[in-house]
Order: sequence, then structure tokens, then C-alpha cells
Amino acid sequence: MSFSHIPVLLNETIDGLNIKENGIYVDGTAGGGGHSAEILSHLKNGKLISIDQDPDAIQHVRERFKDNPNSIIVKGNFSDMKELLNARGIYCVDGVMLDIGVSSHQLDVAERGFSFHEDAPLDMRMSQSGESAADLVNTLEYAELARIINNYGEEKFASSIARNIVKARQEKKIETTLELAEIIKNSVPQKVRRDTHPARKTFQALRIAVNKELDVLESGLDSAFELLASGGRLAVITFHSLEDRIVKQKMASWCVGCTCPKDFPVCVCGNKPKAKLVNRKPIVATDSELELNVRSRSAKLRVCEKL
Repeated sequence: MSFSHIPVLLNETIDGLNIKENGIYVDGTAGGGGHSAEILSHLKNGKLISIDQDPDAIQHVRERFKDNPNSIIVKGNFSDMKELLNARGIYCVDGVMLDIGVSSHQLDVAERGFSFHEDAPLDMRMSQSGESAADLVNTLEYAELARIINNYGEEKFASSIARNIVKARQEKKIETTLELAEIIKNSVPQKVRRDTHPARKTFQALRIAVNKELDVLESGLDSAFELLASGGRLAVITFHSLEDRIVKQKMASWCVGCTCPKDFPVCVCGNKPKAKLVNRKPIVATDSELELNVRSRSAKLRVCEKL
């Protein structure tokens, strides 16, 4: 199986993890195995647990790392990493990395239904199980569709798009990516169609809803942080503002110390910081990486260290 994927912010992520050759690390979103391969190259007697919910990804990394004794492959969602690792007798790790969002493979394989550029079944399920995007667009009430498209896609024409989806499905079930893309295109002004592909934001919104990505991210960050040993690091790559906001706020909350009012002479709350930021601002792709991989243009890397 072909699984083409260029890892984003690879060197910056490896530097951020500060890998020890005998440490234990987790790649919670293995995908094509690019980040996993680089982590493994830094290990001597350490272990890397590569997790992914996508059966295609699991098949690929199992084959790719089958001869590496330091590699452990686990099918599952990164939000459950604590339970997945505990079940294998691993209770503490030296680093976790997460590359959030859709993989290049998922976008490039038309039949997965993530792309609005080619016609395919309207799917978008990373795990290839559960409700699909087609299920959502054909069953959700207008108000819920509009909410999803507005909140997760930050689409200002969400009401118009949701209204036209409901209208179209009354005549015929919406089954393919291009059917939906055409409905979206006819729901926005001509200028929007010229500036960028009008379906991009709505497809993003549906993908997030189908895979419950923001809820998974919240619980996954907590699970990862609980697993970290003192001095362990968490490195997270995000690709849009909704994800980045969650990561930024979560890391900031771990870094907060005393919460007493400023006019208190001494601390009475007893709160101490649980982490420190490795980089104050998110790390973004260099010009040279952008030339090689256009999909890195929106990537942001944040790293924190557990105290």
C-alpha cells in the first residue's frame, strides 16, 4: 500500500522532544511514520509507541518498522493513549508528539472522501468506522449543520450553505464529495469562488465533526501530560486556529502557578506550575520547508516540559 507523507516541522519536533537514546516516546498520530522513523533513529535501547486510529496507517507503519526492535505499533485513538500504554505495562514516558488533523494520505486517496477536488463517497472517517460525513449532511437539522459549519469551519456563509444542503437533500440524498462541493459553491458569492475554493471551510468543519477532533484533542492532551515523567516533553503540531487555541490554552494552564489575588501578601492557594513552555511562541515552517511542502504553511508547533 502506498502511503506518501512528508512529515511537517520534522527537525523542530525532534529538537523539541530532546530525545534520550534510552527513553520511552509516543507518536500519537503515526500516519505515514515520518516522525516515528526520525524518533526511532535517535533511540539505542529506548522504545517508541506509534499510535493511529486509521487502519491504513497501522498497516503501513507495521510493515515499515517490522524489523525495528524499538518499535511498538498500537491501533487506537491518541486520546486513549494512557489506557493503551497502561495495558502494555507502560505508565510513564519521556516524550509525546502529536501531529493533529488529516494526513496527506487521507487527503490524497480520493475514496477516503476528505478532498473536494475529486469525486468520491462522502466519508471523512479517519478510523473508517462510525458516522460518515454523508450521514451528517443528510440527517442533521438545519440549525446543527449551520452551527458545525460556522464553529468548526469559521465560515461566514454557514447559514446559506446549511440551508442549501437541507434543500438539496430533500430532492436527493447527498452521497459524494463533488455533489456537496457544488452545493457549497452555489451558496456563496462569486467573489468567494474566485479567491479560494469555497468548499474548503465546510469540508474542514464536517471532518472535525465526524471525527470529534476537538474533543479528542482536549482529552488527548490531558492523557499525554499525565503520562509524562518529570522533564518529559509534549510536542504538538496543529494546522488551524481552533486546534492551536486549544493547545495554547491547555499548555498555559499547566504553566500557571499561584492564582491568589495580587494584593495578597503571601500565597495561600498553594498552586505550583506543572509545566514550562520550551518556546514562548509557536514554531512555524521555514521558507525552505514551505518550498518543499506547501501543506506546512499553516503548521504551528508548540512544546512544553513537565516539571
